[in-house]
Amino acid sequence: MQNTRLSTFVDNALGRFSRSLQNPWRRLSLLLITVLTGNFLASTISTVAGQKAELDVLAAFLLVLLTELTSWIVYRSDRSRPLAQERPAARSLLLDTVNGLKLGLTYGLFLEAFKLGS
Repeated sequence: MQNTRLSTFVDNALGRFSRSLQNPWRRLSLLLITVLTGNFLASTISTVAGQKAELDVLAAFLLVLLTELTSWIVYRSDRSRPLAQERPAARSLLLDTVNGLKLGLTYGLFLEAFKLGS
């Protein structure tokens, strides 16, 4: 790709953004936002799937598949380490945000189930 002003600007902007996310407080706030977004998505998905009773089984299957696939991707490297090793290496930000989204989605679905049960 040619080194144009636009590509230079985009590269610089992405570099600044990635450097700013190395700050632990900003990283934590981004992870908190993803958990809350997952909670919102759970409320939205349960409302939309409940509107048409035809999609309940398919939506449940897709959500279980999504959460299990996410857990497998995020935690598969943890099992390969020996127990005597020190602290594990830091996971990438993308894996942490996807895992936070999954946690918020699961928590939100549990809350929706408790609301329906009461």
